[in-house]
Amino acid sequence: MPPTSQVQALFERALLAQRRRRAYALGPVTFLVDRVAEDMAERLSAVRRTFDAVVDLGTPTDAVRRAILASGSVGRIIAAVPTMVAPDGHAPAVVADEERLPFRDASLDLVVSALALQFVNDLPGTLVQIRRALKPDGLFLAALIGGDTLTELRQAFAAAEAEIEGGVSPRVAPFADVRTMGALLQRAGFALPVTDVDRVCVRYDSPLRLMHDLRRMGATNVLSERRRGVLRRQTLKRLFEIYAERFADPDGRVRATFDIIWLSGWAPHESQQQPLRPGSARLRLADALGTREFSTGEKPDGETR
Repeated sequence: MPPTSQVQALFERALLAQRRRRAYALGPVTFLVDRVAEDMAERLSAVRRTFDAVVDLGTPTDAVRRAILASGSVGRIIAAVPTMVAPDGHAPAVVADEERLPFRDASLDLVVSALALQFVNDLPGTLVQIRRALKPDGLFLAALIGGDTLTELRQAFAAAEAEIEGGVSPRVAPFADVRTMGALLQRAGFALPVTDVDRVCVRYDSPLRLMHDLRRMGATNVLSERRRGVLRRQTLKRLFEIYAERFADPDGRVRATFDIIWLSGWAPHESQQQPLRPGSARLRLADALGTREFSTGEKPDGETR
C-alpha cells in the first residue's frame, strides 16, 4: 500500500522558534501580550475560584504568569513553551510543542495561553488535547491573534507586489475569525464555549516602524509557502507609499489593526448547566411574553386566511 500523503504544514514551527529567540535577543516588543495578560487576570478573577494545577501554554513571555499569580486566582503554574529563551522566575517550565502536549488526561484545572495558538498548524487537534488534559469542570482560557489583524499591511503588500512584480505572494498569515473559533471549541468537546474579540488599533510614525515591531514580537512571516527571495527595494518603497496613501490619519501616522480573539470553554461536568430536552419546557412562550397565542392560519383580528 502506498504511504498516506500528508498535508503540508501552514507554518514552519522551527523557524517560529528561531524568530522568537531573535526577538528576545533584540529586545522584545510586548505591549500586546502585556495587555492580554492584564485582561486575562481580570477575566479569571471574575470566575471566583482558585485553580490549583495550571499550565500557561506557549505564551512568549512571562506576562500572563506574573499577572495571574498576582491576582491570586491560581495555585501552582507551569510554563509550557516550545523553546526556552530566558529563565523564568515566576514558574517552572517545560519545553513542549503546542501540537503535542505532554500532560496526562484529566490532570489540569486550568490551561491559559496568550498570543501563541495562531501559529499552530493543527488547531483543532490542539484544542482536543487541551480539553482531554483538563479535569472535569476545568477551564480553558486563551487569546490569539485573528480576524482582520494586519489587514492594512496585507492589502498594501498585495497591491505593491502586483504593481511592481506582477504577482502576489503570501506575506501575512491568514487568521481565523471569531465564529470559526467558536465552532472549533464546540467540535473539540468544550462545554459552555464563549468567544469574543478585542480590536486594538495601533498608530505608527511609518509602516517601517510597524515592521520593526513585528520583528521584535517574533511575528514575522513563517508561512511555509512564503517567497524565499529578498524583498525588492522598489517593492518595499511602493508598499510604504500605498500604506500611507490608504491608511494614514490626518496627522500622517498610519494605523495597524490587531484583533485579539478570546476563547473560553470548560471540560464537561455533570454540575454544569445543561440544555433542556426538546419538548420539556413547562411554560409556553406566549405566557412568558404575556401575549395571546394564535393557531396556524389564524390572524390576530380573528379572521382566517
